[in-house]
Amino acid sequence: MNINQIIDFSQAATQAERYRPAAEKVLAGDPEQTVFHHYSSPCGQFGAGVWEGEKGHWTVNYTEHEYCEIVQGVSVLRDHEGNAKTLRAGDRFVIPAGFRGTWEVLETCRKIYVMFEPKVQVTAE
Repeated sequence: MNINQIIDFSQAATQAERYRPAAEKVLAGDPEQTVFHHYSSPCGQFGAGVWEGEKGHWTVNYTEHEYCEIVQGVSVLRDHEGNAKTLRAGDRFVIPAGFRGTWEVLETCRKIYVMFEPKVQVTAE
């Protein structure tokens, strides 16, 4: 390994991947999303990048552990019991594998993410 293998997000020439959640997961709006997945580990369990989401509301079911830092916009994360947390620029948090609920973008949102996908899937309690 050498310094040339360091991934600098500001210099990465990663292609944008645009997508939408599956139609059956969308609860409101047309939540187009873009991801710049800058790094994947050789084992495929660890990754990092930048995600952007447009206004909308959809269901989520996390199989991965994800660290997030919101750098722009406002979103609301709700668990399957209806408890909500508003997320704004500057917020940093971890979503554990097994989390089920919804993600709603109120203002176009951009986050830095770092995720780890365990080999054994975690289910929500």
